[in-house]
Amino acid sequence: MYALEAVIFDLDGLLIDSEPYWQAAQIEILGELGVPLTPADCRTTTGMRIEEVIAYWHRRFPWSGQSPVEVAARVRRRVIESIQTDGELKAGVVPALEFVRRRGVRCALASSSACELIDAFLERFALRSYFDVISSAESEAYGKPHPAVYLSTAQRLALAPQHCLAIEDSLNGVIAAKAAQMRCLAVPERPVADDRRWGVADMVLESLAQLDEEVWRRLQSL
Repeated sequence: MYALEAVIFDLDGLLIDSEPYWQAAQIEILGELGVPLTPADCRTTTGMRIEEVIAYWHRRFPWSGQSPVEVAARVRRRVIESIQTDGELKAGVVPALEFVRRRGVRCALASSSACELIDAFLERFALRSYFDVISSAESEAYGKPHPAVYLSTAQRLALAPQHCLAIEDSLNGVIAAKAAQMRCLAVPERPVADDRRWGVADMVLESLAQLDEEVWRRLQSL
């Protein structure tokens, strides 16, 4: 049994309800280019880097006039603007961060989003001081569901992955965490919470507000 010595939080969809912003930006901007996206389509790529998402849709619905890189940048800027003007923390975020702090373990952020977006989020909600390490998958060769960002985060924490707990809201994120050999706590969005694939996570909660001593004890014992 490996003692938990760090908790690594995802960002989008877990700490802030930004998935509607990503969906709206993708549907509008890609729609202008002739890509007929629906919210269900967007959910299939949740947790991936936006560059990989746009490249995926470009392969399926090739367009001309703007490169996938340019389109990804447009989507990212739109989401950052939405976070800065309308963003709200999800239920239980600050209590969960305080809970981790009281455990005396290290705390990290590992997101598929670009550093620019992560910085905008941390500044808006003044949460930077909670995190010992902040990682973005934009610096990795591959984004989630590849485990690269989690492995890099563990390395920066100077810990073996087995000593880390990842908290995720997306299936791609859960796959990445488990591939990195971390324990994983899933907090899925309601529209997809009944998906049987969440069974790959070590535990599933409805909200970060449910993170308590009993949950921690059970996760430690795995």
